[in-house]
Amino acid sequence: MGDKTLTVRRANQGTMQPKPEQENVLLHAQQQIAFQRIMMQPGVMATTVVCLTQVVTEDELRDDEEYEDIMEDMRQEGGKFGALTNVVIPRPSPNGEPVPGLGKVFLKYLDTDGSSKARIGMNGRKFGGNEVVAVFYPEDKFEQGDYGA
Repeated sequence: MGDKTLTVRRANQGTMQPKPEQENVLLHAQQQIAFQRIMMQPGVMATTVVCLTQVVTEDELRDDEEYEDIMEDMRQEGGKFGALTNVVIPRPSPNGEPVPGLGKVFLKYLDTDGSSKARIGMNGRKFGGNEVVAVFYPEDKFEQGDYGA
């Protein structure tokens, strides 16, 4: 074009199956989109479950000791807002399979009073240099172990 040489190659050259880490990135991106849809719905009702993102990394969750420290931190921080009944932090699978909800923290409260305080209190806070996003999560999905929404 003009006085420049334009090089063109086939986009499918060397096509191969995506690597497990690429699948995880894709799955994570899809989860974030679904997550934002839930978050942006007008009139979202408060639930007893708060989902936190931008809190933990996959590498932190692989290490058993670090995972236990994170669980304890989440119990302590989450407990400041109300009575916690459960804390779930999905971990990476040892074989590299994609894990729904990886990188999220789920805090289940006894009532919506505690979860509402937690959502307001934790949203926008810094954790490990990242700004936490806290939203209500559907109780039915949480109870079914469906952490991918």
